[in-house]
Amino acid sequence: MSNLQVVPSDHVTDSELFRQLDPQRIPVHIAMIMDGNGRWAELRGLPRISGHREGLSALREVLDTCHQLGVRIVTIYAFSSENWNRPPHEIELLMNLLEEYLQRERSHFLEHRIRFFPIGQLEKLPASVSTLVHEVAEETRHFTERTLTVALSYGGRAEILDAIQRLAYDVESGTLRPSQIDESLFTRYLATDGLPDPDLLIRTSGETRISNFLLWQIAYTELYFTKTLWPDFRRQELMRAILDYQRRERRFGRVSHSLSRQSPS
Repeated sequence: MSNLQVVPSDHVTDSELFRQLDPQRIPVHIAMIMDGNGRWAELRGLPRISGHREGLSALREVLDTCHQLGVRIVTIYAFSSENWNRPPHEIELLMNLLEEYLQRERSHFLEHRIRFFPIGQLEKLPASVSTLVHEVAEETRHFTERTLTVALSYGGRAEILDAIQRLAYDVESGTLRPSQIDESLFTRYLATDGLPDPDLLIRTSGETRISNFLLWQIAYTELYFTKTLWPDFRRQELMRAILDYQRRERRFGRVSHSLSRQSPS
């Protein structure tokens, strides 16, 4: 894990940052914990929901930038299973905002051929929101070039437990032998079946926790933490995160390339 930060500079332009990027090492899959919406609003004397609304504006800019850079898959932590513990009024506002977002963006998804792929305990969502989520998912399910995975009412432990339960049922029914279970098969029982693991996980707002997000999938994901609050995380912040990612050597448990080139003593 690295906490290396690219120091922001008002004098660096978008084009200068873009030129520093290696187009051959753009992450295929970026996951994001979009933290700090409420704090962004409180710092400005605004209601918390204003921060979430501004956060959606940041999300559109980040997704557009990902498309321009060639990032094929983005997975966002939109609403965790623990978020149900928030005050009912705030939950209602967040659900209304989610519904508003999907109504507004569904035509954008269709026009730009973006697959909307929801994961999580969707049955816990309000009926109107759940219906809309499934409608947009069905409308876009055939798109393969770009995917926006949205974790709603999601928890990583719950996802793993659900996978284990379904595996156990298949073993009990005789359709699966315990000896057949390996990492590859287990992955097919997860909500993210069919998606590659994230290359890069970004968390905003200065927190350095995973918060029960994609626990299985991020085993070898590069982690990037920034103090920037999510509504302020825009195009340049994303490029800085990718530049930081490109400075790292991803070994997946292997010996460093530089060490492997050294002659034995």
